[in-house]
Amino acid sequence: MNYTYIILDDDPESVEKTKAIAKEFAELNFIASANNHTDGLNLILKHTPDLIFLEIAPKDKASGLSLNLINGLLMYLKELPKIIVTTKSKDLAFDCIQYEVSDYFLKPVTAIDFVKLIHKLNKLSSEDEVLLVQKLKPKEKKDADGALNKNRKSFILCVKSYGDHRYIDSNEICYFQADNNSTDIHLKNGEMITAFKTLKHFETVLSNPFIRIHNSYIVNRNYISRIHTGNALCYIKKTTIKLPFSKSYKANVDFIISEFANENYIET
Repeated sequence: MNYTYIILDDDPESVEKTKAIAKEFAELNFIASANNHTDGLNLILKHTPDLIFLEIAPKDKASGLSLNLINGLLMYLKELPKIIVTTKSKDLAFDCIQYEVSDYFLKPVTAIDFVKLIHKLNKLSSEDEVLLVQKLKPKEKKDADGALNKNRKSFILCVKSYGDHRYIDSNEICYFQADNNSTDIHLKNGEMITAFKTLKHFETVLSNPFIRIHNSYIVNRNYISRIHTGNALCYIKKTTIKLPFSKSYKANVDFIISEFANENYIET
């Protein structure tokens, strides 16, 4: 696999160091570099690279280089490039976890950093190919009445935080709710678990029956008991919870309604 990259760093020496090491790897193709937030954002939007090497503690604070670049990209791009932070201190590591950066290089960067990065990228690419095949060729089975239905198997969602691994059966999840750069996972027993991932992350990795209906919500359609299109609300089974849906996700709500209609269904 080949990967294009852009460097955002206000230290010319660091830029040249990163380029020199990356040049030793045939998989990495340099596009350009910038020394400030505005020029960097424009470069990324123009070239849409696979990777961004980002300094988040610049020498010149006026450069504006920081993790806030990710928020800027989210305004324009559906899928973000992979962000590799390059900086001299470990102090911002926790912030980087919240922003879901792909890697964290301590300066001075070394060749082994790039070796590990490429192995990681190639592994992720292989996993993405497998997921793509599974999405393109969904398994089907016949129910007791002989009707064909997509096989919606449950899965285990692992929420990790500081060595703690929390395993959640997907069938237990009612909905996901955005909370700044984290996401609250609401279970059918009323429990709420916080994951340090954005709602956009979950929208990317999850598929039916998990459907996004609002900037702040992804719902498990199996827990919907009522949809009121006039009030733009979805009601959650056996609770008093009402989730709003927005016009931008109305097509997803229409899809849920059509799915109900295609199942064992009587309308009165």
